[in-house]
Amino acid sequence: MPSFVRLQDVADILIMTFLLYQLYSWFRRTRAMQVLLGLGVVTLIYFVTRFLGLYMTSWILQELGTVLIVLIIVVFQAEIRQALYRFSLLRHLFESREETPQARFQELAETLFILAGKRTGALVVFQRSESLADLMLNGVRLDCEISPQILEAIFVDGTPLHDGAALISSGRIAVASCHLPLSANPDLPQYLGTRHRAALGLSERTDAIVAVVSEERGEVSLAVGGELRRVASSGELAALLDELINPVREVARNSLPKQMFRNLIPKTAILLIVITFWILITSRQGQITTVTVPVRMHGIPNNLALVRSVPEEIDVQIKSLSSLTPLPSKLDIAADLDLSGVHDGQNVIRIKHSDFSLPSGMVINSINPPSIRIVAESKQRKTVPVKVRLRGALTRPLRGLDVLADPAVVEVEGPSEQIARVDAVLTEELDASQLIKGQVYRKSLLPPLKQVSILRDAPVSIRLAVRQKSIKNK
Repeated sequence: MPSFVRLQDVADILIMTFLLYQLYSWFRRTRAMQVLLGLGVVTLIYFVTRFLGLYMTSWILQELGTVLIVLIIVVFQAEIRQALYRFSLLRHLFESREETPQARFQELAETLFILAGKRTGALVVFQRSESLADLMLNGVRLDCEISPQILEAIFVDGTPLHDGAALISSGRIAVASCHLPLSANPDLPQYLGTRHRAALGLSERTDAIVAVVSEERGEVSLAVGGELRRVASSGELAALLDELINPVREVARNSLPKQMFRNLIPKTAILLIVITFWILITSRQGQITTVTVPVRMHGIPNNLALVRSVPEEIDVQIKSLSSLTPLPSKLDIAADLDLSGVHDGQNVIRIKHSDFSLPSGMVINSINPPSIRIVAESKQRKTVPVKVRLRGALTRPLRGLDVLADPAVVEVEGPSEQIARVDAVLTEELDASQLIKGQVYRKSLLPPLKQVSILRDAPVSIRLAVRQKSIKNK
């Protein structure tokens, strides 16, 4: 095995091959098969355009694929539900099925050939392990013992139950006069009537076995797995029914090798498709890209203020494990550091891989520098005056008035070193030439320094007032 192929990759390929083959086996004779093939072609084109860097085409195909998946789920919900039931592993643990004696099959076979001799059409469904409730519609529940007389009475022309199929389940006639889904296979011979197409339609979608009696030709046929087989005698029909419906324990030992080497052509084709997709997906595996990302911080204690951090950006080497992931340079990647454990003074914070949020398929290879220095100081508060920031001068009639702010003082908070440098807080700029006496103006306060915050969110009120003159004692 080549060094670049891991055991996990081999398991990945085999699992996907198995799942896709199961889907192929189920949908190959249904109307959903052509849609799935079209979706597969669109998916292949998407991967190719993504690999070649055709971003607009790949984006359109990606959005189109999302819409197609939703449409497929809506249109083919019955087929999907049946497929999920077939793939269920738990149903084998809870379901029990009563075996039908071989003598009973002989009676059934003889009855069907009697009907064929009388040119009386009949359609009999033998349920095996899969549910048929969603596919057999409008039936009349009987739940009676199997007998040649009852079967003949059901299918005699003119009786209320003759138009449709009879369902045999757990050794009893469960339902009669059921409507079956017709086959959508366009390659069926033209001489096949509605009964044969209904028998093939049900056998394509489930593991049920359907016996058909043709009233035109007086023939008995058996539909299994979407294939129609003519039966020559009642003995042959009884033997086939017993072999297909009652499990043979001796064959179980050889079932696994037989299953592995059956249908080698579609299995090989699916394996090659999966390998192709695996190559496309992992073509950029191991590629390392260096990107410069910012350092973001959160969680600093309330009693501390961040003064500075060095450096503010770091270089990160990112390893891509799949071509499905976008280039690291196209992503908004940052180191998000938790500062809940810092103290007053200088701190060294080590950058960990967990400080990055990366999409699946990307891992951190290296970080340079591996740590940053942070200086934090205890917060202090200080009360300072509010100064109105004016542009221009008051008009001549108003030059004897003062421009005052309410409140006149506010409280600021920040590192002690910066708080000591704050003497006042300015408002947003106000055009002095546009001021009118008696009018109140509202302006926000401007932070005096980067690390200093104003403990007031609301704007201040600004108005013109008579200048206060000092009175000297004579």
